[in-house]
Amino acid sequence: MATYKKTNQLNSVDAAYIAGLIDGEGTISLTRRHKNENRQLEISISNTEIPLLKFVLECVGTGRITRKKVYSNKHTPSATYIVSNRQALDLLEQITPYLRTYKRKRAKILLADYLRLTPRNGKYTEDLHMERDKFISKFLETKPTFI
Repeated sequence: MATYKKTNQLNSVDAAYIAGLIDGEGTISLTRRHKNENRQLEISISNTEIPLLKFVLECVGTGRITRKKVYSNKHTPSATYIVSNRQALDLLEQITPYLRTYKRKRAKILLADYLRLTPRNGKYTEDLHMERDKFISKFLETKPTFI
């Protein structure tokens, strides 16, 4: 079996802080990198403070920082910290208790079923494909609630 790079073990203060960043500035999503690919787990935090994103990268130990292109001089340069797939699951396991928005429900859905419904070789049986489609629908239906 393949070995995957693991996220660092976070102390409770850092886990809560990163959860707060994700609740406020981040996303927990299932995205497609290419048009016809299956969706993959991705956690991201966008911010204009690069040192803040570097702190997250250093704490977590996995992921990457990408800079965003500025299209107007009225806009502030920004960047995004991104962690994907199994490393994102490792991070979710540590921060889920500290999430306070709908993202907590999304995290619990992912932790419960993502690995079971995502074969490493990318080969899906018809039943597994149908079950994964239901899982994705349930995940995507979990959105913020407005009063």
